[in-house]
Amino acid sequence: MHGNETHAGSPYAPHTDEDRAAMLEAVDAETVEELFDIPGAVRFDDEFGIDARTERETRRLVRSILGRNDDLTELLGRGHYGYYVPSLVDHLADRSEFLTSYTQYQPEVSQGFLQALFEYQSLLVELTGLEIANCSMYDAATALGEAATLADRVRDATGYRVLVPEADLLREERRSTLENYVAGTDLEVESYPTADGNVDLAALEDAVDEEVVMIYAENPTVRGTIEEHLAAIGDLADANDALFTLGSDPVALSLLERPADVGADVVVGDASVLGLPTSYGMGLGLFATREDYLRQVPGRLVGASEDATDRRAFTLTLQTREQHIRRERATSNICTNQAWVALRTAIHAAALGPTGMVELANRGVRRAETLAERVDDIVGVKAPVHDRHHLREFVARVDQPARAIADDLERRGFAVHVVGEHEIQLCVAGVPDERLDAFAEALEGVVR
Repeated sequence: MHGNETHAGSPYAPHTDEDRAAMLEAVDAETVEELFDIPGAVRFDDEFGIDARTERETRRLVRSILGRNDDLTELLGRGHYGYYVPSLVDHLADRSEFLTSYTQYQPEVSQGFLQALFEYQSLLVELTGLEIANCSMYDAATALGEAATLADRVRDATGYRVLVPEADLLREERRSTLENYVAGTDLEVESYPTADGNVDLAALEDAVDEEVVMIYAENPTVRGTIEEHLAAIGDLADANDALFTLGSDPVALSLLERPADVGADVVVGDASVLGLPTSYGMGLGLFATREDYLRQVPGRLVGASEDATDRRAFTLTLQTREQHIRRERATSNICTNQAWVALRTAIHAAALGPTGMVELANRGVRRAETLAERVDDIVGVKAPVHDRHHLREFVARVDQPARAIADDLERRGFAVHVVGEHEIQLCVAGVPDERLDAFAEALEGVVR
């Protein structure tokens, strides 16, 4: 802004009339509107009609709108888990130097944030047993897509097949995003059979051939079961020169077998199970892999080094992999990350510590087992459907139509997933014990 000049637009675009006139002349345009080709059908030239309000009035209005939401206890899960987030996460992450920071290209003014991201990467390295983790992707679905394109780049032989579980063990949005990612390549996404909430190993063995570049599985599965064939899947992938990509999350990884120990080459998933409340959309994609593939890793990497005075320092490293330098030859076109969410995850994990993370996961095992036993005692309900170990969630079979059961439960204040004509899925993560007791009573009431 120059002098006392004011503009009708944003103060964050402080161009004078002379600045704008010079820029328009340089591109041979008379008005700014000429730079935009907006169809008349979607062009809006009217006023928004939003009355000006004071802060107090605005807060009152927003509270009244939010008050119209149903106050439901959610037993939803399937990738969205409402673990309690300690207040210190908000207090630390809301510091202005974190909230206002963009990508940390200037290490001399970003050491605090860079160190936090380095700790986040170190957390994932320790949990996965793999040597390299980036400092975040958009979400689990895009991380899976990046894993497939990485597999295509690093495989020595030819091949085009990416094998993923059938729909009952793979969320639709992850499959859809994966297919979008490979649409511009020669890769094809194919499903392999599952059985009783796990990979059908014999069927997978029949499906694998020399044209497979990647095999994907999850642990725990989307139905809450612990996958029992991970080592065999890893061996199968290795024997066929394919990459084994495993989907998981930090809470599960604190308790289950380390992916590196079962032959996983890449680990993807959603790390925002820590640090974020249930958000149903926003996430934090984790991506870890072997050091062999370091220069093919997508996204940002924070490295530790020393400054001119021999003090430990942190910086973004190996940036020649990235699109802002290599353009069309970059390993990925991802051009940002979820740094602030990764910060929140790192703070939450540090607050819990190793013992606390293991206990959080163990509680998910115990409480899911307890609720399954409770609802299995209800006439007309069988739980869990799969005779396997579970983490956080499980599927229950109901004699009555599942949609009707879910609707009745919603009227009583509980939300559950319908995953089959006679199947509902129940998740205990973040739900207080007294609400689980109330849910069991409500379920018994609606199935009578």
